Amino acid sequence: MDFANAFSSDNLLFILDGFYMTLKVAFISIVLSFILGSVVGAVRYMKLPVLSPALGLIVEVLRNLPLLLIIFFARFALPDIGIQLGPMNATIVALTLFEGAMISEIVRSGLNSIDKGQIEAARSSGLGYLQTLWHIVLPQGLRRMVPPLVSQFISLLKDTSLAVVISLPELMNQSKIVSAQNQNYVIPVLLLAAVLYFAVNYALSLVARRLEARIV
Repeated sequence: MDFANAFSSDNLLFILDGFYMTLKVAFISIVLSFILGSVVGAVRYMKLPVLSPALGLIVEVLRNLPLLLIIFFARFALPDIGIQLGPMNATIVALTLFEGAMISEIVRSGLNSIDKGQIEAARSSGLGYLQTLWHIVLPQGLRRMVPPLVSQFISLLKDTSLAVVISLPELMNQSKIVSAQNQNYVIPVLLLAAVLYFAVNYALSLVARRLEARIV
């Protein structure tokens, strides 16, 4: 193991550039997948004719496909129908679709967990369906969604490492390149990558605990 040379200024900057790319892709994908998952989950909860079953089918298909396959599809199959995506955009699209499907189930389950008696009481008091959803169901459902949502966001951040297969210059790709320079660099570089992943994911879990405590 050669920590000194493995963490030369050039190598360290190279790896940190990859870490920045990981955070950038993860942040964009988290925002987009949360929006997509929330909308899809809410629509499925409302059981709209045709639309809800159609979205349910799409969600089930996406949830039961390997994320790696979706990444390959976004990067190499979409160009055949005229949609050209670079490694970063292909990764974001794949993560948004896959994680959005997962999040939609979390949202739908959270909404379904609310006691039906509260909904009936709200409706009988004169609140409309959307008002009941916004003022009664969502606030309570959110409390139960926070832990699984943050767990899903943590999984999303870790899943960015799969983009190494399409040469996205994220943390694992840059770490692989540096460690390939010298066999003695492998352990130091992988340890650094592990520390960086752990630091961000642990911070997310702490934020989730604080947020959950404030909501409750």
